[in-house]
Amino acid sequence: MGLVLATTLGLIIWIVLWSIGANSFDGFMITMLIVVLGAAGRLLVPHLPGRT
Repeated sequence: MGLVLATTLGLIIWIVLWSIGANSFDGFMITMLIVVLGAAGRLLVPHLPGRT
C-alpha cells in the first residue's frame, strides 16, 4: 500500500511541476526517486533490529 501511495504522490508532483513550466524529465526523475526510496524502504524494513 505504501508503494502505491509513493507512486501516486510522485505522479502528482510530476504533473504539478510540468504544469507550472518545469522540464517534464526533471519532474519524472523526482517521481522515480520517490518510488525507488519507497521500494528500498519496503525491502529494508523487515531487516531492521526489533522486527520479528
